[in-house]
Amino acid sequence: MCGIVGAVSKNTDIVQHLLEGLNSLEYRGYDSAGIAVINSNQTFSQCRTQGRIFELISKVREQEITGNCGIAHTRWATHGEPSEINAHPHISSDISIVHNGIIENHLELQIKLDKLGYQFNSQTDSEVIAHLIHFFHQKLDLLSAVTKAVEELQGIFAIVVISQKQPQKIIGVSNGAPLVIGIDQNQNNINYLASDLGALINFTKKYIRLQNGDIVELEPESFNIYADGQKCEREIRISEFNPGNINLGEYHHYMQKEIYEQPLALAQTIEYYGFDAKQLVSSIDNRINQEILSKIENIIIIGCGTSYHAGLTAKYWFEQISRLPCSVEIASEYRYRDIVLPKNTLIIVISQSGETADTISALNYTKELNPLLTIAITNVAHSAIVDHAFITLLTRAGIEIGVASTKAFTTQLSVLAILAIALAIAKKSITEIIAQDFLNKLIQVPQAVKEVFNISDQIEELAKDFIEANHALFLGRGIHYPIALEGALKLKEISYIHAEAYPAGELKHGPLALIDKNMPVIAVAPNDSLLIKLLANLEEVRARGGKLYVFSESQVNSIKKDNVKNILMGENKVGIFSPIINTIPLQLFAYFIAVLRGTDVDHPRNLAKSVTVE
Repeated sequence: MCGIVGAVSKNTDIVQHLLEGLNSLEYRGYDSAGIAVINSNQTFSQCRTQGRIFELISKVREQEITGNCGIAHTRWATHGEPSEINAHPHISSDISIVHNGIIENHLELQIKLDKLGYQFNSQTDSEVIAHLIHFFHQKLDLLSAVTKAVEELQGIFAIVVISQKQPQKIIGVSNGAPLVIGIDQNQNNINYLASDLGALINFTKKYIRLQNGDIVELEPESFNIYADGQKCEREIRISEFNPGNINLGEYHHYMQKEIYEQPLALAQTIEYYGFDAKQLVSSIDNRINQEILSKIENIIIIGCGTSYHAGLTAKYWFEQISRLPCSVEIASEYRYRDIVLPKNTLIIVISQSGETADTISALNYTKELNPLLTIAITNVAHSAIVDHAFITLLTRAGIEIGVASTKAFTTQLSVLAILAIALAIAKKSITEIIAQDFLNKLIQVPQAVKEVFNISDQIEELAKDFIEANHALFLGRGIHYPIALEGALKLKEISYIHAEAYPAGELKHGPLALIDKNMPVIAVAPNDSLLIKLLANLEEVRARGGKLYVFSESQVNSIKKDNVKNILMGENKVGIFSPIINTIPLQLFAYFIAVLRGTDVDHPRNLAKSVTVE
């Protein structure tokens, strides 16, 4: 969600660097893009466009824009519709800015700036930043003007600023939103700023992550960081970021590719933490030990969207395997409650990108309540959440480009399963023999996922029934109710079909009123202890003329009635970890429907990969 790239050089044209950086951030989601550089005449050359980055690149080349200092941006609309005039950068006379986040007091500032004679051309909250900095820059140098302006801004934001008066300087501000410095390591006299390290991977591996409240003054051969007005030092790190193979190859969309990468991603994640239950606790992190884990009495999991669904699934594992009470919270709501934190609580936060603003804010709020331990689960080693949690457990999914998460979700589940087993060992809730049996079942998951692809043709055929659909209900019971939630989310994300999910037992408490011949119902029906109950619920649907689409295991062959389409999956060999397997057909189902409906699968409207605003 919104991407920032900035670069300043002594004598190198940095336009291509900016455009390459934006290209690397395309997966985050955006609706417009723009660039502004200080040209040889010491004035701004600016280009903005609604739409894709390739359109911006084409316009920049047509206009032959060049310069040694510049900023670029991909915008995901918050204030103001997606349009060229609302796209960044925004200019106020000799100031140009790009901005991620939200300025909460922008209306108050706009009134103030109106009275000072500033004219607003956009509908954005961001434009007030440019005008406010310009106001102070009339009497102050750029660093002082930005510092003064930031004192008046309220909200979570990252800002990058350039000025025609100081054409070899960039100022960056991180106020709750991520910003990293890319340090020239090739003696090219170029330094960088970006909202995501992925934008800089083609240019440098040396970086500094700014801390909350930091302001950086960047020049071609040097930089200074300030905190509370005082110059300070921040750790220089070497990135291990590996974009992997981002070519589509034989696939039509990144989402399709990432669905089929799940066996490898799961295998890599599970192997990373080890196959031996005796070594599982030590493999998680050398900063925690069995004694710390043994003190845990409660677990709270915090996440948003797909990550929240991963937490809901893991709740069953922590309670059944670890024998620990577990609650799951939506991050955007959690920190606005007056929380009573139980004694010896483990806080687990889950974020695919590691930049999710709501989740990071909830984590920081929770840390004030003094939990026993905080653990972050993320797919991005260099992300902001890593700096906020005490321990980070990485998934090994590789870069995920499709906005609708697939392999990041299933690898999150595998890490949560491993943590549940490790906690059970530390708490002596189970014997090592039983723990190894759980681990052995988890080790079989990648192969079981691979076998699901054998029924992809059947799922694609099933998808044809949904080309004209407007609504759908998903049903599940027990540990598979969160998987029904995830299936509904995937369908609505990429096909724009309104979809909801319910525990099947809740049908008679309201949703049954929606059932008729025009309301398709998708059910996840594993052969577990709740199957008989689920089949009874499905009969309630069938009796009212509803059309059923049932994903079941091969043993469940009693679903052979009128108005029922049954997709048979393989026998469950992974026990309690079957939700990971049963996620796959729902991903494929949503994908095939979206393709048939002609939507933009990898870039669904209004959505972003990395949600960095509240």
